Amino acid sequence: MKTVTRDSLLTLEAYAKVRNDFRNQVMAHKKPRKVALGGNISLIFEDALTIRYQIQEMLFAERIFQEAEINHELETYTPLIPDGHNWKVTMMIEYPDPAERAQKLADMVGIEDQVWVKVGESAAVFAIADEDIERENSDKTSSVHFLRFELTPEMILALHQNATLSMGVTHPAYSVTVDSIQGDTRTSLLNDLVET
Repeated sequence: MKTVTRDSLLTLEAYAKVRNDFRNQVMAHKKPRKVALGGNISLIFEDALTIRYQIQEMLFAERIFQEAEINHELETYTPLIPDGHNWKVTMMIEYPDPAERAQKLADMVGIEDQVWVKVGESAAVFAIADEDIERENSDKTSSVHFLRFELTPEMILALHQNATLSMGVTHPAYSVTVDSIQGDTRTSLLNDLVET
C-alpha cells in the first residue's frame, strides 16, 4: 500500500508553487471518500493522498523545514493511512449552532465506539476509536474522532466480489444506517483493500 515518506514531501517553496492545484486535486479525490451518516456525522476515509496533503499543509502553515520537525509530522500522520486490510477514518460531528452542538456532544458520549461497517451477511465491524489520545470525557465527546475498521480477508474478498457494504452508527442519542455504499464511493474505498 502507498504511504507518505520524507522523500515524497515537497519543500515549502516547491509546495507553494503547486499548492492550489494540489488542493483542488485532493478535494476532488476526497469527495467520494466522504460518507454522510445522517445530517450531522460524516466519515472521511483517509489514504496516502489525503494524509500527504494534511502533512504538506501543516508544514506550510507552521513554516516547518527542520528535519526533526518534519519527521515528527510524518510520525503523527502516517498511522492514519490504511494498510490494505483496514479503513482509517476521520469522523466529524457537526452542528452549526454552538449551544445545540454542546448539548449534542454531551448526549453522544461514547458514540465513536458505536460506528460500524458491515460487509454482506457478516457481523458488523465496530470502530476502534482514538488510538492516539482520548478525545472524550465523562461530560462530552469530541467533535472529531479518528477511527479504524479492521476487515477480515474474507470480508475483503466478499467486497471485491460485490457484497453489499453498509455503514451506520448505533447510539441512543444518534442512530443511522446507510444500507448500501455505491458508485464512486464504493470504488474508492475498495481501492484501499488488498485481497490476500
